[in-house]
Amino acid sequence: MSKPVVLEDVTGGSAKATHLCVLVHGLWGNPSHMRNVAKALRDEYSEDELYILPAEKNCGNFTYDGIELGGERVCAEIEDKLRNIEEQGGKITKLSIAGYSLGGLVSRYAVGLLYAKRILDDLECMNFTTFASPHLGVRTPLKGWHNTVWNVLGARTLSMSGRQLFTIDKFRDTNRPLLAVLADPDSIFMSGLKKFKRRTLYTNIVNDRSVVHYTSAITKHDPYTDLEKVNLKYLKGYEGVILDPDHPIALRPKLQQDTLLTDYEAIKKWVKSIPFMVTVGVIIPIGVVVFLANSAVQTVRSANRIKAHESGEAGLKIEQYRMPLRIKEIREEVEQAYEVLNSSQNQQYLAASDSEDDLAYDAEDRKLLKKERRMSTPGQPTLALTPDQFEMIENLDEAGWRKFPVHIQKHRHSHAAIVVRMDKESFADGWVVLKHFAGSEFLIPSDIDSSYSYTRGISDDAVIQHHVLIATFSPRSTDPSLRPNRKLPIARAFASTFFLSSSSFSSSTAEKEAQTSRLLLLPKSRAACSALFCFACRGREGLQI
Repeated sequence: MSKPVVLEDVTGGSAKATHLCVLVHGLWGNPSHMRNVAKALRDEYSEDELYILPAEKNCGNFTYDGIELGGERVCAEIEDKLRNIEEQGGKITKLSIAGYSLGGLVSRYAVGLLYAKRILDDLECMNFTTFASPHLGVRTPLKGWHNTVWNVLGARTLSMSGRQLFTIDKFRDTNRPLLAVLADPDSIFMSGLKKFKRRTLYTNIVNDRSVVHYTSAITKHDPYTDLEKVNLKYLKGYEGVILDPDHPIALRPKLQQDTLLTDYEAIKKWVKSIPFMVTVGVIIPIGVVVFLANSAVQTVRSANRIKAHESGEAGLKIEQYRMPLRIKEIREEVEQAYEVLNSSQNQQYLAASDSEDDLAYDAEDRKLLKKERRMSTPGQPTLALTPDQFEMIENLDEAGWRKFPVHIQKHRHSHAAIVVRMDKESFADGWVVLKHFAGSEFLIPSDIDSSYSYTRGISDDAVIQHHVLIATFSPRSTDPSLRPNRKLPIARAFASTFFLSSSSFSSSTAEKEAQTSRLLLLPKSRAACSALFCFACRGREGLQI
């Protein structure tokens, strides 16, 4: 196995870097959990191209304090870093954020604060990415008394973060859960999120016992509950790990499903599950006791920190809340205990008709549930989500996301493997995810000639909708505006030209002229093209190439 990555070796940047990427870890986490995400980015982009900041002011037990406080801490950390870089002679003009697990929600809150403080006005928002983040909370889709016992009581074990993740909190004076407010289309949080040119999420389809697929994928369906019934369709170049986001599955014929599992395969599958059953029966009960005891202590400490924060007396040192070494060693076992508890309930679906559970909601929410029932089909049943969650899905989907389902097969702990949280050979599938993120999905502009103005507000979807034609221009072109920038690396010497058809614009000829020479950039790792020149056609006769 290769030498473990040291966080300090792959983060930071030089004074030349104009693009800041902030990495935000999850619940119980620390900056080192994001070190391999940072390494994947650094392998693609030099310190002159990208400044990498791992957020560190909301780590460990401080993550109990809630999404709100975490977001405020991360926002303050970003502001401090922007100021610090400028004091050292640098200037950040572009911003990207990547959040893992709870860090995705903390990042969305921080983005709203940055938007409200008008800090984003001076920054070009490039990439917003989440890995296995519970956008809809961690509430297990359950009905009846199971919902009361598991989702309501379970929420009490994680202080404010727990109540917010299980959506039983009331955020300030809104009388709504914080996650619902985060997804409100009129909120500062959604306004800030929409400023990013690319919003991407990676979602585990199996074995994520912390953040199940429906919530990290922002969906009301889960076609991966029984993989024996579907054929998985993988993304070209990432076979075996990342599914094709446009066509991820195909249903298997019923006969094939029935005969798929032979007696031998069934026995083999049962034998493989023995270690897991031993863990559940022997080790987990011990872990659960430790987990609940630790949760009680941390809930009290968190409440005190929140109280101090609200009163303006939050001058607390992280060292005061560092756990003793012995407790640190069993933290992983504690986390696994929580995950097993969280996965002990199977997801349920909406009832075919009105049920007693509906009485807990008002008339408007009951109307929404009826609508979702009508849309539910046997082939694609709708999960038993809450009205708030259905509304979150609709609002978040309107913002536009590039969703990549991930199939981690080499390790049962897919939640940690997706970002290679630990240096294990069995986490190899996670490296495939990180290389896709850094090499194919991450947008970063080049140090281009000042005569070119960078395209603002042109999203990937907008380009696709305009049905562009791609043509490669010649380095010997007599038109200076079409010559590749000689200062760029050789790998970027060949750039593609996007000519937008005249039918794509309803503006006048003068306005079309004003659209020329606008630049849209792709990651440098994409072969033979990193700069895309967008030109509006002139006249009715179409393209003049």
